[in-house]
Amino acid sequence: MRQNWLDLLGYAAAAGTTFSLVPQLLRIWQRRSAADISTAMFSIFSVGVFLWILYGWKLHSKPILVANGITLVLSLAVLGLKIKFNGVPPIPRAGPVKVRN
Repeated sequence: MRQNWLDLLGYAAAAGTTFSLVPQLLRIWQRRSAADISTAMFSIFSVGVFLWILYGWKLHSKPILVANGITLVLSLAVLGLKIKFNGVPPIPRAGPVKVRN
């Protein structure tokens, strides 16, 4: 019973950190720009997440494997969009319409 509770705690913690990448990914997609994204940071982050996957695999820990598997996919998606939109000017955000008198 204790292990099930700890697994649930692990999944809840992982969901918060894993899905924190979703707003960034959506912003890149909507603006068609990843100019503000650090390639080095996301590359290092992705390697770290991959190492977490190896660690979870050795421990046979589903929460670590699932969370970091999803995180790696999201992180690689950010890197992929960074490459795809490299050099493309961002789409400006829609602001209030100015009315001329």
